[in-house]
Amino acid sequence: MSDSPLPPVLVTRRLAPGVIERLTPSFEVTLHDDERPMDRAELLKAVHGRSAVITTLDDVVDAEFLDAAGPGLRIVANHAVGTHNIDVAACAARGVLVSNTPGVLTAATADMAWALLLAATRRLGEGERLLRSGRPWAWAPTFMLGTELAGTPLGVLGMGRIGQAVARRAAAFDMPVSYHNRTPLPAAGPDGGPRWLPLEELLAQSTVLVVTCPLTDGTRHLLDADRLALLPAGAVVVSMTAGVVDELALAAALESGALFAAAVDNFEHEPAVPAELLAQERAVLVPHLGSSTVRTRQAMGGLAVDNVLAVLAGGEPVTPVTPR
Repeated sequence: MSDSPLPPVLVTRRLAPGVIERLTPSFEVTLHDDERPMDRAELLKAVHGRSAVITTLDDVVDAEFLDAAGPGLRIVANHAVGTHNIDVAACAARGVLVSNTPGVLTAATADMAWALLLAATRRLGEGERLLRSGRPWAWAPTFMLGTELAGTPLGVLGMGRIGQAVARRAAAFDMPVSYHNRTPLPAAGPDGGPRWLPLEELLAQSTVLVVTCPLTDGTRHLLDADRLALLPAGAVVVSMTAGVVDELALAAALESGALFAAAVDNFEHEPAVPAELLAQERAVLVPHLGSSTVRTRQAMGGLAVDNVLAVLAGGEPVTPVTPR
């Protein structure tokens, strides 16, 4: 670090165009200008003496990280909605504030859930692989039959902002929506709306299931082999949250034919994807693209910067995260 009088800020990953420029006039900014995360030793060295750090989900913020940063660290601004990479309680114990980026990625992530759902039910991944392989094919009345969504019961596991956006989009397909949350939403009006169900009942009634709940100690592998077996025969599962669905159990359910198809947007041990899941033709697998639009990534980066600016000016985070 230099002897600059400006507060030192570390940004651990390349951000969307136009974001970092909001920090550079007022802070001594160190940017890890790469799409890959910093390795642990590099991160612990780089965080030393910083007043603020903008992190991503690959950056583990724990006691070791906080020790390396030192007492001058005031905020960890996570460039994500989730904070499972951050020990929020350990931060709070040392007076370090934590923030995230909720709200701004809701629409893009809900759109991706529907893109994956359509791709899985209509076997788009299989069809594209067939064409690119050069293997011979011909249209036939029974060729690559998929399933339809119109009128099909949709279950949403996790009815936060993203889950609610997924549910709203279901109206275009005339799909009845049920959901499970730890806490039911306020009762719907006279025109109805998504209905809360206990988890096991939700699974039993969901021909299509979209998983949007956050990863916590309580939700890790919540959908294991036993719970996946509760879904109707031929169901479709779309997972938008790493770690909630047991990926090996999901692969086994596809292999057995219990599920018609599945789609996964991000993975428990990224960038690794289980070989068992890669082997499934009926699995649509994408590399964590849920919020991957220019507008959304600029909004996420902008919100992370807003949190840093607020705290280093002596205020509170715009979107604070507190210990549970």
